[in-house]
Amino acid sequence: MKLTIEPAHLSCTVGEGQSLLEAALAAGIDMPRSCRNGTCRACLCHLEAGQVRYRVEWPGLSPDEKDEGCVLPCVAMPMGDVVLRAPSARRRIDGAGA
Repeated sequence: MKLTIEPAHLSCTVGEGQSLLEAALAAGIDMPRSCRNGTCRACLCHLEAGQVRYRVEWPGLSPDEKDEGCVLPCVAMPMGDVVLRAPSARRRIDGAGA
């Protein structure tokens, strides 16, 4: 599955069992993050296209936020190709995974 991150036009492959954040970090894409368990909301961004399911029963999103397309990439698993809007995402200069 493919993850595309806008507006920076970054993309990577999401491996089996990887969250969107894990895939981005492994591909050298830096995104805001902290807890990595769906509670701190540091990674909150907008789902532009595609569908996700969550590793946790109820991630730290309100029903209204879910309806608006907000996602938490740290616990979001893609159900196909996904496009996220994450304005602060950047390719790391060293390209190394985290």
